Amino acid sequence: MSASLYKNILKYGAYLSLISVFFVFSNLLFPFITSKQISFNILIEVLMIFWIALIVKYPEYRPKKSYISFGLLSFFLIMIISCFTGVDFNLSFWGDVERMLGVFHLLHFLGLYFIIITVMRDWEDWKWFFVFSVICATFVSFYGLANMAYSTIGNTAYVSGYLLFNMYFCLLLFFRERASDYRWLYLIPVFVMMLEFKKADTTGAYVGLLASIFVLFFLYILLGKNKKVKQVSASALLIFLFLVLMVFVNKDSKFVETNLSFVREINFQKNTFQTRLISWRAALKDFKVHPIIGTGHGNYAIIFDKYFEPTFYDYTRSETYFDRAHNNLIDILSTTGILGLISYLSIFFAIAYYLINAYRENKTDIHEFVILSSLLVAYFVQNLAVFDSLVTYISLMIVLAYVYWIYNKEGLKEQLEIKEAKFSDKEIYALVFSSALLLTVLFQYNYKPIKMLIGTIEGQKVWAQENDIEKTTEAYKKALSYKTVLDRDSRTTYVRLFTSASVFGDLNPEKKLEIMNYAIKLAEENVAYNQGDSLSQMMLSQILNVASALTYQNQEKFDFYSKRALETVDASINASPQRIPIYYHKAQVYITMGDQEKAIETLKYAESLNEKYYDSFCHTAKTYYFYGNKDAGKEHLDKCIDLGGISILAQEKKTFDYALSYYKEKKDLARLEIIYKFITTKTENNDVVWIELAKIYRDLGKKEEAIKAAEKAIELNPANEKNAQDFINKLK
Repeated sequence: MSASLYKNILKYGAYLSLISVFFVFSNLLFPFITSKQISFNILIEVLMIFWIALIVKYPEYRPKKSYISFGLLSFFLIMIISCFTGVDFNLSFWGDVERMLGVFHLLHFLGLYFIIITVMRDWEDWKWFFVFSVICATFVSFYGLANMAYSTIGNTAYVSGYLLFNMYFCLLLFFRERASDYRWLYLIPVFVMMLEFKKADTTGAYVGLLASIFVLFFLYILLGKNKKVKQVSASALLIFLFLVLMVFVNKDSKFVETNLSFVREINFQKNTFQTRLISWRAALKDFKVHPIIGTGHGNYAIIFDKYFEPTFYDYTRSETYFDRAHNNLIDILSTTGILGLISYLSIFFAIAYYLINAYRENKTDIHEFVILSSLLVAYFVQNLAVFDSLVTYISLMIVLAYVYWIYNKEGLKEQLEIKEAKFSDKEIYALVFSSALLLTVLFQYNYKPIKMLIGTIEGQKVWAQENDIEKTTEAYKKALSYKTVLDRDSRTTYVRLFTSASVFGDLNPEKKLEIMNYAIKLAEENVAYNQGDSLSQMMLSQILNVASALTYQNQEKFDFYSKRALETVDASINASPQRIPIYYHKAQVYITMGDQEKAIETLKYAESLNEKYYDSFCHTAKTYYFYGNKDAGKEHLDKCIDLGGISILAQEKKTFDYALSYYKEKKDLARLEIIYKFITTKTENNDVVWIELAKIYRDLGKKEEAIKAAEKAIELNPANEKNAQDFINKLK
């Protein structure tokens, strides 16, 4: 084939990679992630067949030596090495379905970079590439504005990062196309993207944008050769800084709250910032243990679990499992060590080197230099609070490739006159070999995972629609029959069904045990990836505990499952010794084993880890009630109520009813108020509850609340009007 044909296949293939942002296939597990990444993988694998053949047949098209390329290759080499030296090779190299950020998937972005630098050889190529990217981002913005803020991407943080790149692409096109009468059209998408950017409302991205605007004006002041440009830039920077200062000074004003709500989120006392601090401390603690090569790419969850702090629950009760540091530099440092961080930063030093030299050698003008520098600052700063995804990786590869082109464009823009267009032996060998290799990869690591992901969703549908564990198991067996490298998440979704023996319904004992053992087998396969995975060990322990409950009449089997349940929960605790909920499960194992003393002892230890965390006191109170020792549990019950754990008590009606009767007998009005207010949120139309709440408010001296409660009782049941009105009149 001719060089031009190869070039066109690769160029338009690069265009196609940009539309992966739109793919959301609902029949796949984690559709916002898997739909895009697998489609992108397949496209790049096909394109690499032609890329290999092109550079084999036409050496003139081979990428030039570049520090950017060397930086990328060294970073990927360190990541690959860390896969083998780390704690979980499967997670490091293949990744998981929820993120799809294993080295295997990231290598496809490297492939995109080499394709782009090979075929984008003049400004016309780049112009239409940027235009197409901006068009895609504009449609994403329109869709997000018309629907949910996360648009087709699935996460507002990813949306914000994606839009940052494309807003700057618009500016690049505007300044690059100065000769065009229509260049103002390039600025129109910026306004659309800004509206979606505001709707996405991601604090880190806002900070990145503000930092980049500061750098933009500062660079114009520093580098501008025109006095007027310097003066305008200086004035703009002063106005910008003044406005930023005024916004922060008046951050509690109604205007800021309505239009710039993100300002309030920039707060070091904010809960999410505090949880990130705990996460970052964990990474720094582990760095001393694995300073050179880290724990292995993608294995941050192991670090977070190992150094988890119980104070984490003071700031949030959800999202307590971090698989990323939510800071790109810390994540890289902790998982790939100092070598990984140095190689990563070398990419940006290379960019700075080429941009500065290109500017000095007049290969680029001040506008292009300032825009690209500001864009990279925006990207770098916002990544101090998040991590990359498919859309930002693609955009970053585009920027890296563009800087490569800027510095090498004089050599690349020359027309390559290649006369030979017939198939050569080298070309045929390259096509055959690369096709055999890459199509095998495509089938094994993309097509088969697709079948597994579809099968997993089918299994979930069967369970949701029929609640039949036998049929659900058959569906999962089919999904997992493909034996893919991404089976971990499919197994997890199945294992999570087995929270109690009630999942089996009316199945006969033999069938129950058969299914139970299958679930145990799947949980064991997940644990086998990494024995130090706290979550996987706990999930295995949970289903082993269910198995022991199922076999309580068979002492031998009961002892076997109980012992293993205890061993695995201890393994989970060893991996994350201060993660409190694990101790609740350990107490449950002891309860199943009939060991009251150790169950209570375990729960009291959980209480000691964080005395503000009401779950522990609620679980202890319920356990005392379960054993009939109500007096011993009263102190724990009080703390459960006082700290806000009423919803946990309500999970078991008998315990909740006991708490209500106990506090009625005790005439504990403060706690009765809490209980009855909770009841009103669950049974809003029960006038009797509102009557009781009105009396409690009266006795507590809360007249206004008592009147409102009485009025609510009348509203729900007009028959209460006379008595309730008398009640209200007496209060008045």
